[in-house]
Amino acid sequence: MKPLKNLIVAIKGAGEMATGVAWRLHAAHFKIVFTEIEQPMAVRRAVSFCEAVYDGFQTVEGVTARRVESVDEIPAVWNAGELPLLIDPSMKRVAGLKPDVLIEATLAKRNLGTSMNDAHLVIALGPGHTAGRDAHFVIETNRGHNLGRLITEGAASPNTGVPGVIAGYSHERVFRSPADGVFEPKVRLGDMVEQGQTVAVVAGLEARAGVSGVVRGLIRPDVRVTKGLKIGDVDPRGDREFLTTISEKARAIGGSVLEAILRVYNI
Repeated sequence: MKPLKNLIVAIKGAGEMATGVAWRLHAAHFKIVFTEIEQPMAVRRAVSFCEAVYDGFQTVEGVTARRVESVDEIPAVWNAGELPLLIDPSMKRVAGLKPDVLIEATLAKRNLGTSMNDAHLVIALGPGHTAGRDAHFVIETNRGHNLGRLITEGAASPNTGVPGVIAGYSHERVFRSPADGVFEPKVRLGDMVEQGQTVAVVAGLEARAGVSGVVRGLIRPDVRVTKGLKIGDVDPRGDREFLTTISEKARAIGGSVLEAILRVYNI
């Protein structure tokens, strides 16, 4: 079995949770490569490595992900201490690297084709996958008592559709699109907003803040959205530091992925 330092970890998706996972694995000196779609739509953009798709690179808490155009560019990015990100939704190009570990981190809440045969170790985050059938491990992503639990048989909790509670607020802190159309933000990440303030306009209809606080999440401007889609959120604690730091949920899930790898690849 390969030494830990030589393992290649492929992460499908580079959103907020995937970023927390990658950050912890990078701190443990694993070689990581992300795959993404052409136009990812992150809400917590300041802590999502998928923003490298648009800007060429994204730095989160001192760690940088860098977009590459081919598999041949990946070793140079690793040598620079960074995380390569490749547009490769089917993972066909990355398959040439023969990754030892595959982490399904799209949080699509359904199986998009992941199989236990995709790598020596396959780990899936959240609902939509069954441990022992689709992946070797499924990790619970629902906030609460079982957050981060490694599941070896069965599935994670079903998607509740209920946002996590922060400072006593759940649904109130989330912005949702009032209509189908093009997203036009009226605030920026890090802005302080008041309850009832207009935060965005879609098809002439306003989305308003349900609670006062700091804008912690906001999708990119001019994106076409559908009615009811989450387009941003407010942190009622009002601390701008939380905007650019990985959440406790993402850190917990990252630690669980590290545990899963160490369970299989003994030191």
